[in-house]
Amino acid sequence: MRMKGAEIVVRCLLEQGVDCVFGYPGGTILDIYDALYHHKKEIRHIRTSHEQGAAHAADGYARASGRVGVCLATSGPGSTNLVTGLATAYMDSVPVVAITCNVTNQLLGKDSFQEVDITGVTMPITKHSFIVKDTSLLADAIRKAFEIAGSGRPGPVLVDITKDTTQKTGEYEPAGKKTSASAKKTFTEEEIERAASMIKKAKKPYIYVGGGAVSAGCAKELGTFVEKVHAPVCTSLMGKGAFDERNPLFSGMIGMHGTKASNLGVSACDLVIALGARFSDRVTGNPATFAQGAKILHVDIDPAEINKNIRADHHINGDLKQVLKALNAHLSPMRHTAFVREVETLKKRYPLRTEKKRLTGPAVIRALQSHMREGDILTTDVGQHQMWSAQFFEAHRPRTFLSSGGLGTMGFGLGAAIGAKCAHPAKRIVNVTGDGCFRMNCNELATSTAYGLPVIEVIFDNRTLGMVRQWQTLFYDRAYSATDITDPVDYCRIAEGFGCEAYRVTTMAELEDALALAFRAKKTVVLDCVIDTDDAVFPMVPAGRSIADAFDAADLARRK
Repeated sequence: MRMKGAEIVVRCLLEQGVDCVFGYPGGTILDIYDALYHHKKEIRHIRTSHEQGAAHAADGYARASGRVGVCLATSGPGSTNLVTGLATAYMDSVPVVAITCNVTNQLLGKDSFQEVDITGVTMPITKHSFIVKDTSLLADAIRKAFEIAGSGRPGPVLVDITKDTTQKTGEYEPAGKKTSASAKKTFTEEEIERAASMIKKAKKPYIYVGGGAVSAGCAKELGTFVEKVHAPVCTSLMGKGAFDERNPLFSGMIGMHGTKASNLGVSACDLVIALGARFSDRVTGNPATFAQGAKILHVDIDPAEINKNIRADHHINGDLKQVLKALNAHLSPMRHTAFVREVETLKKRYPLRTEKKRLTGPAVIRALQSHMREGDILTTDVGQHQMWSAQFFEAHRPRTFLSSGGLGTMGFGLGAAIGAKCAHPAKRIVNVTGDGCFRMNCNELATSTAYGLPVIEVIFDNRTLGMVRQWQTLFYDRAYSATDITDPVDYCRIAEGFGCEAYRVTTMAELEDALALAFRAKKTVVLDCVIDTDDAVFPMVPAGRSIADAFDAADLARRK
């Protein structure tokens, strides 16, 4: 059947099971918005306050649901405003399809109004980018974009469509959504046997879990693997939730702000079993000193990650769920009691501490969790509040902790919370942000209130860019250049102006009262939690140092 290109786009979205998209209209994409209007009962459109918010919302939708998130933008500044969100999704391997529209074919290459080469701009930060100039090629491009975004190592894909391509008619042949085929087996039995042999020979194995374990949906297989190997488990920031953090074998996050138990334990082990992790610099510290006495067994779906940052003694390139099933079949239950006790001693010696009387970041996170149900979702922005959340929020399931890891995007959290809420309307969604981040994305409060999306926004209000100030305190002789926020901006009045409920919190008692109100509310609530300007995140590993050099407040006091 023949139909306009814009209608073909929407029909292809319906084929893919898309029920919600995030975007902002404009001149070149008007025909797609017209088609969406006629399918508004099938696809919900959320108009964000800014296109970057749309990209983060699509990202949050994808992280929370495991499905591909979709965002839309018009040409020129509309499309370039998506760039930070696409880079965020790319760094964290999140499946997003961005659909943009450009000027007509005859205006391309002429510096026309709002013309930009968005496929060229986004080429380094997407898995693939298309420009479609022919209506007959449109359906195949949209379908291919979803396939690329969700297969292998997930990631964002951009489809740019010229305006006349959305206006012209073309032939459309309906196609059902492809059933998710099992990932192609890319490893051999010999590779599995060698990996199993390394694990059996190890006396002090440590399991390091990354975000690939969340993407692979292998929580069950991972749990079985940990039980069989009987080894301590640490995660990267992106790996939180892949393994139930209530398990006594869990030792916390590893890396720059990881626990001392994880950092010292990995430094003392004889085998690192890296599962769906990429050995980022925030995890390894100085790569030359990372787990020097250990062999490295690396499992990852992306061959480009093997030997990129840390050289592996053996690797398996493949889908983690398949690999773990194969390994579990080759392993009998083991006991590494001595090493497990050694790490347990480290956990007791170096616990993460919270103050009980004073309002602090860690205390707020603990209080938040006490009000959240299992399966509720915590999103974060980037900074001290993010690290306190990673340290003190206990993730029990995958896809319940959403944070910008690789790019470290301030302004990510509220858009991601909106996307997560659209993916899971029945779940409570809490975004933890700092006052610096809040200033970057508070306009999206207008989105949450306009569409009746009751999220809880918790601001850690220390009147400074806390993480940067912490570095200036420790390494820049307290030269607080451009980090203090001393203006009289009232965050509660801003929130109320957007139609939210808002409460200022200065004590633990006020926090409990405000949380009780927030979790009962049927609308967006903002809590402005006033904490001390110089509260710091510990433990900490200085840049370029070994993770074994992690220090905390007690270490600093002893040095002084």
